Amino acid sequence: MSGLSYLHDVVTLELDQEKCNACGICLKVCPHAVLVRNDSVVRIARRDACMECGACSRNCEPGAITVQAGVGCATALIGAALGGCSPGCC
Repeated sequence: MSGLSYLHDVVTLELDQEKCNACGICLKVCPHAVLVRNDSVVRIARRDACMECGACSRNCEPGAITVQAGVGCATALIGAALGGCSPGCC
């Protein structure tokens, strides 16, 4: 899924490395491969590809990932799809 990007630098996604146990569940549930694991460490690799669906944070048992689902890109794209605004920040 290389090249996929929504709006630059508006995503609310955060990863707390201190809480992360590198279980990898976030990697499995993310539809756009935003997160990667290298050397037993998970990191955000493609922040602008995040659509803020919230799957990673809802499935992160230690609470290392936070994202405000439905804010930013996802809201803008849904609004545009429904004809409410252009595909930018509404």
